[in-house]
Amino acid sequence: MPENKSAVSTLIQEVLADPDLAHDDVFRRLLQAGLQDLVDAEATAVIGADRYERTEKRTNRRNGTRAKRLATTAGEVDLAIPKLRTGSFFPSLLSPRKRVDKALYAVICTAWIEGVSTRKVDDLVKALGNESGISKATVSRVCKDIDEGVHEFLSRPLDHTWFPYLFVDATYVDVRLGHRVVSQALVVATGVSAQGRREILGMSVGDAETTDFWTAFLRSLRERGLKVPTDQDPEGVVLVTSDAHWGIKNAVKAILPGASWQRCRVHFARNVTSKLGSARSKPVNALISTIFAQTTREAVIDTYKQVTASLRSSFPEIAEMLVEAEPDLTAFAAFPREHWQKIWSNNPIERLNREIKRRTDVVQVFPDRDSVTRLVGAVLQEQHEEWQYGERRYLSETSLRRLTHILHEQAETTHPIMAITA
Repeated sequence: MPENKSAVSTLIQEVLADPDLAHDDVFRRLLQAGLQDLVDAEATAVIGADRYERTEKRTNRRNGTRAKRLATTAGEVDLAIPKLRTGSFFPSLLSPRKRVDKALYAVICTAWIEGVSTRKVDDLVKALGNESGISKATVSRVCKDIDEGVHEFLSRPLDHTWFPYLFVDATYVDVRLGHRVVSQALVVATGVSAQGRREILGMSVGDAETTDFWTAFLRSLRERGLKVPTDQDPEGVVLVTSDAHWGIKNAVKAILPGASWQRCRVHFARNVTSKLGSARSKPVNALISTIFAQTTREAVIDTYKQVTASLRSSFPEIAEMLVEAEPDLTAFAAFPREHWQKIWSNNPIERLNREIKRRTDVVQVFPDRDSVTRLVGAVLQEQHEEWQYGERRYLSETSLRRLTHILHEQAETTHPIMAITA
């Protein structure tokens, strides 16, 4: 059997034979040789046998190699990644650059070319491990690949299932439009499918959260196949959860008929705090929270009325807020008890917004709207995949079957979801 020497041992013999080799080049080649040995070792473990080795543990065979260039602090190194006869192999130590990191890279490239925040962009380029800069051809190629993937994701059909629950929210990013830096509304919609899994449904960038903007956004979801309940088929969006922005509420009424609107209880508590101040609002919000501690729809409604009455004398403005918000704050109570904690606030999508802000804050000022869609779309696509393949179900199959049964049972009534009992 031929002797299989490692890349490191081969390089050491070469250095011993020629001591005058440049030290910098030796270090780069030593790093390359060490990485190659690790790649080959992992391939051997996956295959169950080394090159030319016969073993009962073998599960696959090598089928040539493919080149992989890796940027390191010692310079670029060229590696040979083994190909397999069946399946694929990529060494874990060379984790492929994530789609989000590619998107961030593309945003940085675009910002560099447009002359936006040159000093900060320079720091970001170095942080990505690219000391020598980037070419316009590289920018164009990377952006094209990302844009195609993001566009396909954000425009995919939504008729593969139905989404009983929809969550919408907005955050703001700074974008350079013309010669000015302006704040732009970035809106995102997520849904819980009939299988109990969360999905990213769409995103859009606009000047402000107007009724027209939200209406156009929700209409785009409908055009892609988002279902609404009908007398013949009650399976569709039956509840939308968001903050109390008037643009969202008006758009839901216009585009998602048959869906109730749940005002986020967390946002309502913040409204109370902004009205009374931090110190005075604590006992009031604690009292209001007792509404959400109930276990039946009837108890929720009764407690709501009791809390409202108890606040009339000491906090009349809060009591009035509760009166006006009653149908919206208690919409969750018309659905299965197991779902309440998951649908009465916008917390899930706010966590997603925090991740978006973490990424966008690195860029600070986007050179254009396309770069916003590129980066945020990539963030959303990766989160969507994690929810689909890595996260346990957001809602159980049993509770969703109960919701489905109730919706179909009440399909003959004028307002089917109002008859749901907890």
